Amino acid sequence: MNNVQALPGTFPLHEDKNFITESEWVILKLLCRPVDELGETDAEELSQASGGQLKVERAGELIRIVQVKSLPGLGSWIARLMAEVGLDIEQVKSLPADEIMNLINERSGYPLCNDATVRALSDLQLQWKGLNI
Repeated sequence: MNNVQALPGTFPLHEDKNFITESEWVILKLLCRPVDELGETDAEELSQASGGQLKVERAGELIRIVQVKSLPGLGSWIARLMAEVGLDIEQVKSLPADEIMNLINERSGYPLCNDATVRALSDLQLQWKGLNI
C-alpha cells in the first residue's frame, strides 16, 4: 500500500493519464493484447506482431511504461515520463530519485518535478525496498 501522500507542489506521482495513441490502441486490440499485460512482452516480438506498425523503440517504451506503473504509488503519467527518458523498472527502483527527476526535467526543458517530488519518489523507493519489490 502507498503511504506517500501528495505534498503541495509535488508532481502527482500516482496520477494516470492515457499513454497510448488511438492507433496504438487499435493495433493492440487487433492483436488481442491488453495494455496492462504489455509488461510481460518483448519489444521486438510486439513490433513484429504488429507488422511493423509499432516500431521496436516505441514498443519498448510502452512495455517500460506498463512495468513502471505497476510499482505501488506510481501512475501512468510519471511512468510515461520515466520511460521516455529511457528508464526501466529496475532503474526506477534503484537510481537516486534526484537523478531520475533531473532526467525528466532535462527532457521536458523546465522543472516539471521539484524537490518535493524528489522526496516523494525517494519515500516510495524506500517502501518498495521494504516490500522487496
